[in-house]
Amino acid sequence: MGIYGALSTAVTGLRAQSFALENISGNIANSQTTGFKRIDTDFVDMIPDAAQKRQTAGSVLAYSRSTNNIQGDIKGTSTETNMAINGNGFFVVEPAIGMSDGDTLFSGANYYTRRGDFELDKNGYLVNGSGYYLKGLPIDPATQNISSSVPQVLKVSSAFLPAEQTSSINYELNLPQLPKTAAYQASGVAGSELLRAQDFLTITPNTPATTTGSAATGAAAATTIASDLDTLTISVNGTPVNFTFNEGSGTTGTDIDVTVAPTDTVTGLLAAIQAALPAGTTVALSGGNITVTGADADDVIQITDGTTGTSSLGFGLADGTYNPTVSQALALQQRVDTISADKADTFISQSISGGAVTVYAGNGAPANVQMRWAKVNSTANGGAERWNLFILTNSEATGSGTEWTRVGGDYTFGPDGSPNPAVEYTDLPGLTVNGVTIGDLRLQHGATGLTQFSDPNGNAEVTRLTQNGYAAGEFVSVSVNDNGRVVVSYTNGQQLEVAQVVTANFNAVNALKRMDGGVFAATSESGEPLLDTDGVIGSAVEASNTDISEEFTKLIVTQQAYAAGTRIVSAADQMLQESLNMIR
Repeated sequence: MGIYGALSTAVTGLRAQSFALENISGNIANSQTTGFKRIDTDFVDMIPDAAQKRQTAGSVLAYSRSTNNIQGDIKGTSTETNMAINGNGFFVVEPAIGMSDGDTLFSGANYYTRRGDFELDKNGYLVNGSGYYLKGLPIDPATQNISSSVPQVLKVSSAFLPAEQTSSINYELNLPQLPKTAAYQASGVAGSELLRAQDFLTITPNTPATTTGSAATGAAAATTIASDLDTLTISVNGTPVNFTFNEGSGTTGTDIDVTVAPTDTVTGLLAAIQAALPAGTTVALSGGNITVTGADADDVIQITDGTTGTSSLGFGLADGTYNPTVSQALALQQRVDTISADKADTFISQSISGGAVTVYAGNGAPANVQMRWAKVNSTANGGAERWNLFILTNSEATGSGTEWTRVGGDYTFGPDGSPNPAVEYTDLPGLTVNGVTIGDLRLQHGATGLTQFSDPNGNAEVTRLTQNGYAAGEFVSVSVNDNGRVVVSYTNGQQLEVAQVVTANFNAVNALKRMDGGVFAATSESGEPLLDTDGVIGSAVEASNTDISEEFTKLIVTQQAYAAGTRIVSAADQMLQESLNMIR
């Protein structure tokens, strides 16, 4: 190759080191550029064709080597729309090409970047520091599911969020087996924890219930008024006790033998009946007629045939008829449907609080739904463990106006504390609260959300009370969560996911074409992008992957290599001068 070849090779070395210096310079200059990927330099030797033993080192060429697969440090920021990617993906972006009628026009081309310092512009687009617009997948506001597979430029609307009418309340709680209401008395008064329906219903003044017929005496045989297989029901305040009479089968509970002492006389029979009735209830002969009187003057008592409930009784006097004075339905078997304002204090003293929740009408008007539970019967009172639920429908009611309204049916609980029958939900059709029409509403209790367990405090323990409605809201801010979803926040406290940020992955990521502004374009060598939704981190950006200390080290090596190359040029020049001097 000779001196000229050596000189030429030295020049290619100088050119290659200059190229490396240019890359080092660019790396250092962009050491603080968000998402920047440094460019390293590779050197390739060029061997001239010659015999094996005559080959020389040859010249050198310098090539750029991308580091797109090397991630920079991720730094947290206070800007909620900033994003970083943990992995090898890229944000999909698109440049603007102009404006029309105040709106931005786009080219339709996809580019890719790691620069995630996106912020909201005046038109609602997310734009990064290089002026590129973020693309993603829209989300259906109703289902919150992605509604497209083609990325599009994301635009966040600043319009009001329309109100959502409440249609469901998740309501789970435990009701105490013994509610300690204000009216509850720990001793001396059985059933004081129960709602006294007669305090809220219009009931004819109560007098003892009496059978009528020919006169009987206490010393007469029991069989003069009760025959074999006769049945009788005596109810006191809705608690029924059923009697069956027999001959010669013995007395067990309310199955009474009328031919065996001490029940073989009328007096003994009445004593056996009285023993099975609630405390304080008396059964006696009055003028030859059987009279049942309650413990309280306003007790509601009814005598009925235990089989048919009609006035034709096998149990009675000689003519076998009966004629109770109180013939209306029993108060505790009736349901109190409404509570008037003038009886609200009494109702509150006989019930317990069940919590409150604010619901919303279709126009966003709020209404406070207050709930109270009243126990209406119990096994200790001879009935079932039964509750009713009431809602405050008009807090401004006065006098006889309705203030509280019963909703749903009976909530009856079994020995294990679960509803029997099961109650998974309660529908409230056409609910109106304080003049605000909410519409159809459903209380969702779930399969195990409603129980009756013993509670030492005697209070209802609400474990879940949420609803799905909200008032109209004004746009407040936009952010990106760590699932890569663009979330808009409103003044009503709602947060709505409006878009999904996607990332583009490439099989040959270092084969992307670098362009201005920290973006890349796909090439035939890089392959087509593979879209994904993983790896996005909100409120963060990726720093440059340039390491200053490493670049300074490469700078020293490049400088020394360049200086060595100049020495070769100088030596070749001196050798040429010596060659020229030979002809002197």
